[in-house]
Amino acid sequence: MKKLLLALCLVAILGISAFASSMTVGLSVSTLNNPFFVILRDGAIEQAKVLDVDLVVMDAQNDPAKQVSDIEDLIQKKVDVILLNPTDADALVPAVEEANKAGIPILTIDRSVNGGEVALHIASDNVKGGGMAAAYTVEQLGEKGIVVELEGITGASAARERGQGFDTYIAKFSGIKLAAKQTADFDRAKGMSVMENILQAQPKIDAVFAQNDEMALGAIQAIKAAKRQKEMFVVGFDAVPDALDAIKAGDMKATIAQQPWMMGVLGVMNGYLVVNGVNLGVKFIPVPLKVITQ
Repeated sequence: MKKLLLALCLVAILGISAFASSMTVGLSVSTLNNPFFVILRDGAIEQAKVLDVDLVVMDAQNDPAKQVSDIEDLIQKKVDVILLNPTDADALVPAVEEANKAGIPILTIDRSVNGGEVALHIASDNVKGGGMAAAYTVEQLGEKGIVVELEGITGASAARERGQGFDTYIAKFSGIKLAAKQTADFDRAKGMSVMENILQAQPKIDAVFAQNDEMALGAIQAIKAAKRQKEMFVVGFDAVPDALDAIKAGDMKATIAQQPWMMGVLGVMNGYLVVNGVNLGVKFIPVPLKVITQ
């Protein structure tokens, strides 16, 4: 599938009449400490090889200030286009505006920004994905039960949108109680520690929704340590390899599958098209989602 997608991308690009003689693409990723974004980066690397363009990867380490500085560095390097996976939708606006002033196109990937001019946004529909997670949870509970939710980084569009989709759907069912909703920053270790606190406070829990798989995997560690795994099930988001293994092992009930590799490929491909003056005709490219279960 990956080889087919790369081939299709190349066929599309060969239709361009005027090629840039050389090109440098900057990729600013929120964190490479999360396997989801490592896969996204790897997709970008593969597509950069196909197009014979240089790719400069910056790891913001979940620090908005560092990411702003990274974008400034990419601007100083005079890259031709910047692919941005923002840590914070508001904090990165000045960096986007600075790139706009420098005439460098910005494409956002997986997460959006709340200002500046963005040539294209490539992402899954996170609101829809949150709703899919809620629908699965409600179905498994038979429309009755106690649910807790682990939230991602405050300010990240993915956290806000996944939470919106999940909470809106859950609210339709009077038999479902959202007993706790706490931030764990999309981080496995924090997911474990936050879940430990929730387990102490909540004598009964039927289901846990974590807004990404890293938090879900941390929550599972806490649940196992408390010997309460038979009481509840866990639903994650992203379908990273460790989560898929956890589903196969019966430790996790489900995850919402994104396609980070495709996001990376589409980012480089469309960045290439933008630099070559191609009018994409769209501002958003959705990447399909699906529920993965055992």
